Amino acid sequence: MKLKLDEQGHVVVQDGKPVYTHDDGKDVPFDAPSAVSKITALNAEAKGHREAKETAEARAKAFEGIDDPEKARAALATVANLDAGQLVQAGKVEEIKAAAIAATEEKFKAQVSTLAEQVKSVTAERDTTTGILYQEKIGGAFGRSRFVSDKIAVPPDMLQNTFGKAFKVEDGKVVAYGDDGNKIYSRARPGELADFDEALEALVERYPHRENILKSSGATGGGATGGGNGGGAKALPRAAFDALDPAAKAAHARSGGTVTD
Repeated sequence: MKLKLDEQGHVVVQDGKPVYTHDDGKDVPFDAPSAVSKITALNAEAKGHREAKETAEARAKAFEGIDDPEKARAALATVANLDAGQLVQAGKVEEIKAAAIAATEEKFKAQVSTLAEQVKSVTAERDTTTGILYQEKIGGAFGRSRFVSDKIAVPPDMLQNTFGKAFKVEDGKVVAYGDDGNKIYSRARPGELADFDEALEALVERYPHRENILKSSGATGGGATGGGNGGGAKALPRAAFDALDPAAKAAHARSGGTVTD
């Protein structure tokens, strides 16, 4: 599934929702509020399953060693009909105890196993929905960025392949991290986290090949970059192209970019 962009590299929006193209080629708008609501419901459901599992495990510990409930019931009946002296005399005390414990343990073992599978299924569904929401948050931010549209010469998805890993979704907000592992803070608003555009600009400034992804300033002569593409497709030096990951290389090729030796 991939965020759909128009010819200008902007995110395609339908009914106020970003559109994604699925692997089968079908375009479907992504309802982020619905996804958030679903994640919240799944988290609550997973919590309920986890608590039920923990309760069942705690109860099962009290009956460790019981495998056969029928034997346990028979043991209890024997205890009800024989006094302690007769049980000791017959040598049945430990046998009855072991049978009762084994039966109860087996009963709760099946319940715990079922709950564990339910939790696993719910967790997988939650993680899938979280991944979709994450992609909408990060991919959408690249697609809607004024900095990207004004300053960047490569398509948003190519830029995301290079810098997307620096962004995370925390408490529903996009937060950027630098190469040192620390959050990027705003220069314009000291003490506050940088917004997406300010953080991305800071990351691009530190990028060793930034001149190859920035739009041409319009300069001419030997120092100008980007050839005659008008700020669109770029000509990347071979070293800069080789440093890109496969997805970024493909995006560069789709944008009409070239590679120079």
